[in-house]
Amino acid sequence: MISVSLPTVSVGSNIFFALALCLISVFVLFILRRFLTLRATPAYLLVPIFLALALPASVVLLVPIDLASSSRDGSGAKAIWLPDRVVLVCWRIAYWLIFVMTWAILPLLGEYVDSGYREPKARIMYSLRSNARYQMIVLACATVGLIYVSISNGFDFTSIKGLVMALAYVWGLVLAIYLMGHGLVAIPRNLFRNANASGRLRRIQVQAPKIHDRLMDAVNELESLNAQVSQLQQRKTGTARDFQEWIEDLSESPGASDVRAPILESSETSGTIPSVITERYLADLTRRLQRARHMKARFVDEWDRLVQSASDVQAIINSAASKKLDFGTAPRRSSYFPRVKFLTPYIRYHLYSNVIPTLRLAFGAFFAVVSGCIVWSELIKSLAPQVSAVTLTVVPNWKDEKPVGFGSQVAASAWLLYMCSAALVGVNDVKVWGNRALVRRNTYGESACWYASLVARLTVPIAYNFLTFLPKDFRRGTTFYEFLGKLINLTPLGKGFDFIFPIFILLPICATLFNLYGRIKKIFGFDLEDDLDDIESNPAGYGMGGWREGRDLIERELNGFGSLAVSSRGARSTWASDRSDDDSHGSSRLRVPAAEGSRSPRPTQTQRPMTAPQVIDGEDEEEENFFQSFAHRVRNTFETTNTPQWFENARLPRWMSGDNTNAEEGESRGSLEAALSLVACDWANSLRVLLEYLHIRCLGLRCWTV
Repeated sequence: MISVSLPTVSVGSNIFFALALCLISVFVLFILRRFLTLRATPAYLLVPIFLALALPASVVLLVPIDLASSSRDGSGAKAIWLPDRVVLVCWRIAYWLIFVMTWAILPLLGEYVDSGYREPKARIMYSLRSNARYQMIVLACATVGLIYVSISNGFDFTSIKGLVMALAYVWGLVLAIYLMGHGLVAIPRNLFRNANASGRLRRIQVQAPKIHDRLMDAVNELESLNAQVSQLQQRKTGTARDFQEWIEDLSESPGASDVRAPILESSETSGTIPSVITERYLADLTRRLQRARHMKARFVDEWDRLVQSASDVQAIINSAASKKLDFGTAPRRSSYFPRVKFLTPYIRYHLYSNVIPTLRLAFGAFFAVVSGCIVWSELIKSLAPQVSAVTLTVVPNWKDEKPVGFGSQVAASAWLLYMCSAALVGVNDVKVWGNRALVRRNTYGESACWYASLVARLTVPIAYNFLTFLPKDFRRGTTFYEFLGKLINLTPLGKGFDFIFPIFILLPICATLFNLYGRIKKIFGFDLEDDLDDIESNPAGYGMGGWREGRDLIERELNGFGSLAVSSRGARSTWASDRSDDDSHGSSRLRVPAAEGSRSPRPTQTQRPMTAPQVIDGEDEEEENFFQSFAHRVRNTFETTNTPQWFENARLPRWMSGDNTNAEEGESRGSLEAALSLVACDWANSLRVLLEYLHIRCLGLRCWTV
């Protein structure tokens, strides 16, 4: 009897792999729908962005499958595995598509969208010119490396391919280590910070002045460019007549008119247009106009979410007294369960006040341990990789040559997913990328291409760096190492670089942990500050950009007097800092929002009548400095004060009493009495205002010294 051994067939694994790819595609579509308008985005832009996100996501799936496929024995493995040839083809497709997308297609598409020209040919030429300098630098480096590799190893196709892959890997690894080091600290730290509602509200208030100033700058910039378009529309002769259709398209495009008027109205804001209108000038104006519109949409979205978050957090704080939480009827953006109907106010209070903060603390502690394990694995992998945390959780029995199981695959996917998430958090937190940003349903096309290329550029170096955590004998048997690792180690540029350089992950970790970005910002003026540094340097919140100014700006917005005029969010003030100390019922008093740029003084027991602000037509109110604001408060005190009661009840001397038979002498003495009364009243109120100011300054100095 002859026994025939049939080859093991991975039918179940093939089905799982196909379903996983479909789920990844659906997930990527949901992400694109969140940040882009799918129907309005052209296909030549949507398809490359989709591939640039779906292919890196599939790498997180391919690495565990490669580990199980390379370690299986002849009887198969109890995990998701594929034949070696299929795994190699998948790696080739994923890597080279990501490479082409990152270094060629997405940079050209980004400049093509941002060109400002109308004709496709002009857009392509502008994109090629814009990328020529960058591509020439890359080509020069590649030429120098090719000469060196040809002299050392000979001129063959394998050496050239190894040089290209090593250059791409080194650049991606440098960027990935820096961003991942920042994210490994930022993820648990943000969870710990957000567990405290009061601290979270204070950080939101610190962010408010910066975002509000940028919003106002974006509005003014857009209005200035719209004014230039209006001037172009008024020209009916000369060279402007040749581009009349282009000018009309600029004036009719979305965002040309806005209900928000600019803050500054001067002849300089509108700008001047040249006498001769050229295609290059109109393309530059179109490009600036597109950037200004998306810049305004970005800060409008950030300001709206910040105000909504502040309102929700303040509602959570105020519900501590009544044990009932109600966010209102407005749609929530920052709440976790916006449409859940079965939550009563009492259950919602315990959910947001007790359950969610506890979960944040638990996840923060868990992710802190995970971050520490990754850093430990980076430091120990060159000396003893068998004791790294990744090895102990993924392949603890690698010496026994046992195949990788399904549990080890899940652990490998979790490690790799957390490392990629930390790098993406670093991309979002370290805002040194210019004006690029992700906006909900309104992301600029150039920004979308840049973020997609950055995600694609980071994934493969992080995946190979994760593979270096494993023992050398085990990782050399994987298909990924056969495809990428050998070519990287072929050149002196990549040989040993992936083992030595990741030690420098301690630099971004220490910079984020000890807030070196805030110190660098103060020295050089870069926008790398941290909110914690602003709170520590100014705990009292006085001065421009303090949390008190942010509190006033947010309150004005909630009352319907702010930049967005959100009148539907309710007009009652709910700030906990405005409550009186002896109020045990948790009620809040209604405050009139202060003018922009002024500081709200400490509440006093004397209630003064408040006058409505005057509106001056054709003239905008300028922002006041500290001395002007103090002088206005003193003037308002003198104008609205009443005669003190102790002065009215005081007994006057005989020479000031007006009991004289001489009418003329009595009239003069009465005038003297009124004058002295007014002078004494003014001096008394001036002394009280001065003492109040000194009390405020002493409190601020004491908070600063503490």
